[in-house]
Amino acid sequence: MLLGVALGVGGPSARADGEPPGATASPAPAPEVGDEGASAGPGDEGASAGPAPADATLFVTVEGTGTDRGAAPGRASSKVERRDMDERLPRSAPDALRYEPGVYVQQSGHGQGSPFVRGRTGQQTVMLFDGIRMNTSLYRQGPNQYFFTLDAATIRSIEVTRGGASTLHGSDAIGGVLDARPLEPALELEATGARVRPRASLRVATADGEVAERFQLDTQFTPAVRLLVGAGVRRTGRLESGGPVRSPRTGELPEVPAFEDDGRTQLGTGFRELTADGRLVLRLGGDRRLVAAAYLYRQYDSPRTDQCPPPFAPRDECLRYDEQFRSLAYLALEGDLGVLGPDGRLAVSYQRQHERRTQDRPSSFVANIGRDDVDTLGLTAKLHSAELPLASSAILRVHYGGDGFVDLVGSRAWTSFTDIDAVIELGRGQYLEGSSYAEGGVFADLELELAERVTLRAGARGAFARARAPADAASGTRAVERVWPVVVGHAGLEVELTDALALFASFDRSYRAPNLDDLTSRQQSGPGFQFENPELAPETAHTVEGGVRVTGSGIEADAWVFHAMMDDAIARSERTSAECPPGTPQCESSWARFQLVNTEGISFVSGLELSARARLPFDFETRATFAYTYGSGPNPQRPPDDPALAYEERVPLSRIPPANGTLELRWSGVPGLHVGAGLRWALGQDRLALTDLSDARIPAGGTPGFAVFDLRAGYRLGRELSVAAVLENVTDRAYRYHGSSVNGPGRGLIVHLEAGL
Repeated sequence: MLLGVALGVGGPSARADGEPPGATASPAPAPEVGDEGASAGPGDEGASAGPAPADATLFVTVEGTGTDRGAAPGRASSKVERRDMDERLPRSAPDALRYEPGVYVQQSGHGQGSPFVRGRTGQQTVMLFDGIRMNTSLYRQGPNQYFFTLDAATIRSIEVTRGGASTLHGSDAIGGVLDARPLEPALELEATGARVRPRASLRVATADGEVAERFQLDTQFTPAVRLLVGAGVRRTGRLESGGPVRSPRTGELPEVPAFEDDGRTQLGTGFRELTADGRLVLRLGGDRRLVAAAYLYRQYDSPRTDQCPPPFAPRDECLRYDEQFRSLAYLALEGDLGVLGPDGRLAVSYQRQHERRTQDRPSSFVANIGRDDVDTLGLTAKLHSAELPLASSAILRVHYGGDGFVDLVGSRAWTSFTDIDAVIELGRGQYLEGSSYAEGGVFADLELELAERVTLRAGARGAFARARAPADAASGTRAVERVWPVVVGHAGLEVELTDALALFASFDRSYRAPNLDDLTSRQQSGPGFQFENPELAPETAHTVEGGVRVTGSGIEADAWVFHAMMDDAIARSERTSAECPPGTPQCESSWARFQLVNTEGISFVSGLELSARARLPFDFETRATFAYTYGSGPNPQRPPDDPALAYEERVPLSRIPPANGTLELRWSGVPGLHVGAGLRWALGQDRLALTDLSDARIPAGGTPGFAVFDLRAGYRLGRELSVAAVLENVTDRAYRYHGSSVNGPGRGLIVHLEAGL
């Protein structure tokens, strides 16, 4: 579907940027409300409205499926476009999702970010990059930092699917799916020789002293051979907030984060970053193309804010990620795949995630160091049949395929005694050296369209997961050899009552198999020290949702309600120091200890999501979102021996976001110019699980609400130059997203400059 037209100055020939196989550069109709503006390839997204000059070049972007803004027809979904990121100037890929309905972004560190989708994050959401699975078997319970390892400067769009999606994406897709789509090299169809288009950008931010630079070369050797390569560097300092976020119940200052003497600048913040990427596109003729791509991310010296310093510890203690690396390379064949299908994608991928962390305790002359690596080999096939007419008013479409991923794990840990210059290697790391994990399956998804007004959708997946880990007698670690087969599926109905009104209903069964982090890890988490449980069973979710969509001249609005019920939900259960595994002094000395367990009974998450977009008179447009989520489950703690002591059978689920929303206003009445404002708000959250009560990231009594207001402006001069600025947190409000270690930035200025040919 053509999503937009952009106008740029500089040449007589047409280009189709990011085209799928067989795309043509024919003119597109004017964008509708849902089109998110125009895109014109790397660095040129979001061209301004207005008449084209006589010598203008027409740029066309061809992407997207069906009529939904997002990735899942008939489901709750949304999409962040490049234009949105160019105007909002997010600090990271997770930060780019703050204006999406049903998404709430937590930060355990300045260089980390974990999106919650319908109250779920980490192991219970699937993250993709260009359709390649990022999730590994070392993803932790609760928030993790891995979506942050995507360079936002390389992303064309992020598609968000809310709700269960295991039929297409396998294990972990309980809360939803995030799929980041990369920039494509531009295509100039009528070029007779090589074209090289350099582009450079500079970004500065006052709140954390950020300075970021990126250089990019967009090269077309022939219309059939294109290459986009880039590299970036970023350095940030300590983040200045609007001040401390105090307990709503006592008014006291929480232990997290710790501040410098000014009471605003947060200790345990700041990091360095290097990125590099390359994307080669070869058109093979007909409706086929081959894509070879590699993306590297290198983060250095990034503290975990809630452990730098830890609560009640000396201020010089700090847990720091010395190295947070991710490397991804893949080869994808797209288009007409012959006997496999007339349209599809086959991809083979390799991913390596590497962590090296140090917990410095200078007053004790000790540094605890760990290194974990996971190498993932992947194969993905997603295919689509041609439309099959079953009758004069019935059309069947079939989507089918399969995937498989294998993780190979390396893990070591050692202690350095700094006063005597001695190093002792420990018997095991955070995980078990030589562990492996495999998961995958095959699926089929059917879509039946009746009389152009009714669409039935149904699908199923047969899947498996297998975990292996060796025993370690010295640390009392048991060997793991587990296999879980599973069948999941979904069914849905879409009815277009009129051209402007559509109703949706769906049922989904999804699952998450325990991974190596659940089964084997020993680590310090936010609530306390967590140790392994090799007896865990998979958790399954059954989600019922309904929606209504209204579209018309200048307006688009969605409303969704959902209820997700989970069997065998995995949660943390408190343990005593006597139950700590052997050889783990960190467990015995921690302020709290936990083990993951399958809860008995049904857990559920229910909620409401609203979003609306409208074009207003005088070249104004506005967008608004609202989300409310409620979670409850069986108490994972053991009942007390004394029946006189209070004990609740059901308790809130951990870190469920509070009611929250956004409001944006934008004006673009002058070609190339945009002016706007954004409001993010959240109510307080005082429904806390037991693990939340012991989590120093959450103030006593819960996290207070907030409202943060930003101003934006920018100007683009064709393809040659653009400047954008955001005055963030205009009122200098002290605020924190629920469950975060880091308070949000105080009043500050972000400026982004970009120049190219």
